[in-house]
Amino acid sequence: MDWLRYNAQQYPHRLCINEYSYEQVYHWAIYTAQWLQPQLENTQRIAVLSDNSAAMAIHMLAAMLLHKEILLLNVHLKQNELENQLQQLGVNIVLCSEKRQHQLPMSVHIIPFMDVVEWTEVTAIGGDCQEIEAVADIFEWNFADTDIAAIMNTSATTGQFKSVPLRWGQIKAHVTASQEVLGKTDDDNWLMVLPLFHVSGLSILMRSLYNGTAMNIMASYDEEVVLKLIEEKRINMMSLVPTILQRLEPRIVHHQLRVILLGGEFIPRPLVDACVAKELPIYKTYGMTETFSQSVTMSVLDNLDKIDSVGTPLPGMKVHIVNPDIDGIGEIHLNGPMLMTGYIGKEPIHGDFNTDDIGYIDDEGYLYILNRRTDLIISGGENIYPKEIEDLLYAHELVKECAVLPVTDLKWGQVPVLFVALQNKYVSESAHTILSELYQYMLDRLAKYKVPKTIHILDRLPRNGTGKIVRRELQELAEQGVDHE
Repeated sequence: MDWLRYNAQQYPHRLCINEYSYEQVYHWAIYTAQWLQPQLENTQRIAVLSDNSAAMAIHMLAAMLLHKEILLLNVHLKQNELENQLQQLGVNIVLCSEKRQHQLPMSVHIIPFMDVVEWTEVTAIGGDCQEIEAVADIFEWNFADTDIAAIMNTSATTGQFKSVPLRWGQIKAHVTASQEVLGKTDDDNWLMVLPLFHVSGLSILMRSLYNGTAMNIMASYDEEVVLKLIEEKRINMMSLVPTILQRLEPRIVHHQLRVILLGGEFIPRPLVDACVAKELPIYKTYGMTETFSQSVTMSVLDNLDKIDSVGTPLPGMKVHIVNPDIDGIGEIHLNGPMLMTGYIGKEPIHGDFNTDDIGYIDDEGYLYILNRRTDLIISGGENIYPKEIEDLLYAHELVKECAVLPVTDLKWGQVPVLFVALQNKYVSESAHTILSELYQYMLDRLAKYKVPKTIHILDRLPRNGTGKIVRRELQELAEQGVDHE
């Protein structure tokens, strides 16, 4: 939090969040903290429920200034799911935007967000810098590395969530290492379209405050608005999932983008090739909530000979392959200062963290991801990596998006099935023709045991709030044996 104070003092008129300066955000965070203090004095842990907004960011900063642990709630959850998370983490006070108040159970105390208009009309602090600093000095702006800044629940949509405590030591380690890898200019302006309740959004907020640079927070993704921001050169950094970039890339013509951080799920090779052809500055990244976002990152344009890799570890991070097979493929384990100490209520982590991903490291230390271990298909004793099949299919002109999953088979143990959504211009084509084309395409390029035994054509694949394919929903469809559409 001292990053916000320092930048407000050194660069008061520099943009911080959207059209608001560092000085404004600093003032409003202090005022909001002062307003919240008596309401939160008897609790250590609170929650925030909101869509992306400047107001959400400022309320979060105010709560952090009060040294509260903030449980960030996913706006896509139902009331019973939210109630379950709040109860298990002992939270009964929620800071909430007006739009989301109806989702919360009656059992919690709701503190509605103040409106930005209300902040601009504040006279209690006014424009007197000495008076502002006098109020600011009431608060402790520094934090112990072990203090919890935020809590995020993973796998929340399954009902079986694990709570990740994000501590200030992790955050400090991340922003320092990220700046070293991604660089910094005074003109940097991050586009934030991924949610603040997700680690991708929160890490942008923290990186920007550390760097003293701007961020543009969007309530929801709007392609036309994003394109305008790019063309008008109002942003030069973006953090996206591949799904969004696939739609955006063909429309990007003029830009001054410096970084496109790309991760969160499988990155199709044709998308990478299209970005390279345009010299779009994509940085592949691999990380997770447990490591506060990035752990491994690579500039693709600077490493074209490693184009299928996700890069090398950030400074301070270590990546190990455990239980490798004869080809060096095994479990990916991580360690370093960005790694959490352990899930809340679970055993602490001693040593490496098993990511449950499978991959290998080449002789120069570059990491390659093959699949989630839980997605690995073992058919008749043969290992089948869905990513290999999906990568192949994304190169076919028919395919807009796809996912390969296992189903139980009496003879082989498991066999792969394919879910595919077609490019718009092919949706009216005969299903029989489409299926025949895709089967033959795979048979010509894959060992027979790798070819999916069934293909399901869907209008679109289910995705969560961050754009990731919800494989659990597809798994349920696969096990039900849905018919071709």
